[in-house]
This record gives sequence, structure tokens and C-alpha cells, in this order.
Amino acid sequence: MAVSGSVSTSHATHTEERGTALALLPLVATLLYYVSPLELRQQSLYQFLPQAFAYAALLTWSRLNTAPAQRLGLASPPIAQGLRWGTATGLALGMVNLLVILYLVPLLGGDYRFLADTPHAKIPLFLMLPWFILFIATMVELNFRGFLLGRLRALGLPPPLAVPISAVLFAFDPFLVATFRHLHWIAIWDGLVWGLLYCRQHNLYTPIVAHTVEVILLYVAMRTVLG
Repeated sequence: MAVSGSVSTSHATHTEERGTALALLPLVATLLYYVSPLELRQQSLYQFLPQAFAYAALLTWSRLNTAPAQRLGLASPPIAQGLRWGTATGLALGMVNLLVILYLVPLLGGDYRFLADTPHAKIPLFLMLPWFILFIATMVELNFRGFLLGRLRALGLPPPLAVPISAVLFAFDPFLVATFRHLHWIAIWDGLVWGLLYCRQHNLYTPIVAHTVEVILLYVAMRTVLG
């Protein structure tokens, strides 16, 4: 009986939303980026255009609706659940992706040593661990899972459609592609796993913790490998 009440409350929350279609703005902005002239796409500031649209849309949507934190999956009771599932998922994905980067990518003729020159690698260790990583993970998950995926679901898209759309949009974020080059494909299966967990639990703490734990593991391991 309690489960039924929870489901109906969640359904009511979604149907009463306003400005749900704002989630389509970052999707359109990403498409516009990739059809833009090459010289424009190479500009660093231009690479942040889809993210700027996404956060502007998120801010506007949050002002149009009541209880935006609850709608995003940030209600306080599921924090413990998010820590458990997020930590386990982050460790598992981190180990898989570490094996992919260190062994599979070189086997296929790729390289990972360019990671030493990424903006993230140049930030001092005491800032990256864990504060900056946690900040980035929180902002990314607010955008791609809480806002984008959550609003696609509110528009009526089932998880088999909404989750892949959000995962592909995440993996093809222009700044992520420019920074991580051929390794950006890893973000697709990350996004699929985080998205499925989010749809199942409606708990944004889970992908935030999973994202944070995975990136910390990868950051420490790659910093050690690359010296």
C-alpha cells in the first residue's frame, strides 16, 4: 500500500511540472555545436555552449516548479541508499574503465598518455581530491541525470529511450570530447549505468556518489601511472 502511494505521488509530481520541455535546449545546443564550422568548434568557450544552455534551462525550470530538489531526486531520506549503491557502482565502473584505458585502448592502437596534459591533470592534487571532483560530479549529474533524464521521463519517454539519449548526450558533450578524445566513449556506458540506477531509484545521490568515486579512483590511478 505504501509503495502504491509513493508511485502515485511521484506520478503526480511529474504531471504537474511546468517547463519540462526546457530539457530539450541542451540537446538542440549540442546538435547545433556539431553542425557548426570547424574553426568555431575549436574555440574553447564555444565548447561550453551546450553546458551553458543546460544550466540556464535547469535554473529556469527550477524557478517554475515547486520542490525542484525533490523532483531532481535530492530528497534527504535516500542519502544512505545513494552512498551504498553509488560507492559500489563507482568502484566497479572505475576498475572496468581502468582496465579499458590501460590495456584495451593500447591493444587497439590508442594512447592514454595525453591525459597528463588535460586541464584536470594540471589542477593541484589537494584541490582535485576530493573537492573539485565532487563539485564536477555533482554539477554533471544535476545536469544529465537529474534535469535532462528526469525531464525526458517527465515528458513520457520510457527508460529504454530516455537513458540512452541522456548517456549519448553526456558522452558527446563538446568539452568532454575535446578533453578526453577517443576515451570519451567510456562515458556512454557510465551514463547508461548511472541513468538506469537513477530511473530505478529516483535518487540523484546514487549517480553523484558513483561518479565521484569512479573519477577519484581513475584520477589517482592514472596520476600514479603517468607520474
